[in-house]
Amino acid sequence: MKLAIVCYPTYGGSGVVATELAMHLADRGHDVHMVSYEIPFRMDRFRPNLMFHAVDVGDYPLFRYPPYTLNLTNKLIEVVEEHGVEIIHSHYAIPHAASAWMARQVLREKEPRKDVKLACTLHGTDITLVGRERGFYELTRFAMNHQDLLTTPSAWLSAETDRHFGTKPGTVRAIPNFVDLERFKPDPTKAARQCLAPDDYKVITHVSNFRPVKRVDEVVRAFAVLRRHHKAVLALVGDGPELPKAEHLARELGVRGDLRILGQQKPEPILQASDLFLLPSRAESFGLSALEAMACGCPVLGYAAGGLPEVVEDGVTGLLCPEGSDLCLGTLAAGLLSDEPRYQAMRLAARARAELFAAGPIVDQYERALLALLVQQSASAG
Repeated sequence: MKLAIVCYPTYGGSGVVATELAMHLADRGHDVHMVSYEIPFRMDRFRPNLMFHAVDVGDYPLFRYPPYTLNLTNKLIEVVEEHGVEIIHSHYAIPHAASAWMARQVLREKEPRKDVKLACTLHGTDITLVGRERGFYELTRFAMNHQDLLTTPSAWLSAETDRHFGTKPGTVRAIPNFVDLERFKPDPTKAARQCLAPDDYKVITHVSNFRPVKRVDEVVRAFAVLRRHHKAVLALVGDGPELPKAEHLARELGVRGDLRILGQQKPEPILQASDLFLLPSRAESFGLSALEAMACGCPVLGYAAGGLPEVVEDGVTGLLCPEGSDLCLGTLAAGLLSDEPRYQAMRLAARARAELFAAGPIVDQYERALLALLVQQSASAG
């Protein structure tokens, strides 16, 4: 299979899943071409059959903003023609799915007998937030309806797609996100802990791209509640527009000295050193960072909303607050850390739950779904 995978390279779940999938498929012998405006931050393994193609985002005086959708379309045409790509797999609908469709239309005009298949994995805000904006809605719906395969990481997001975009029930396939269980695993030494806090402190962690949808202010508020009961630090991993606001709020609440702002880096050593993971987003399509935390034996606290309950078992691998409970997270976190037997049982259960999302079987699902497109292509050509 010759496959182009299109994604955002930045710190976020869609780029992580796309990049990890690309590396796993390349390990299985498929020719994989990653396409983005810079190398994805998780792309740390290279193979002769795993290539990166940078989209040239020019600075044209005529345009107020760079026409990335057009630049990406042109790059996809080039990659398909030069490398014989058979499938374009877009991760995050906007603008990737639209660019993939335009590229296919151009290629069909140039060579009618050659038909590139299109797949798109929807990741959350492309459906629940951005895609529903008036300025994007019709194009998003059109692009989705012209894909040969649509997937989401959760049943919840599949249902949201059907509800808001009118896709036929059953046409959007739910394939969960996966985790590398060797990379994300408990570390009894907790090596990174000495860099974060004294031994008698708890380490509370949040990993994200710090966009408004992540509700980082609730992370800080929850930590401030917990801090009244336990010595603790709050490790913030990642970067984004809400980070300065989080820092300001921490100062207002008197906990700025307990923040550890760590920037964009590999999260696994931090997660291995963490006691709890906070994820207060109310519309998390899956919660990949929560899964990675659980794989490290770290219980997760969040809200019973979106796709997160499909990952975190409330009361077993973490704790989920009802929506609208403003100070619930901090209270639950403080209570859990005060109940050592329950906490230790939850750590073990978190790892066991994460093992159900091992990469191998889930990459199998992607591989079968993508290969089926080529079988359809051969049948229609015959």
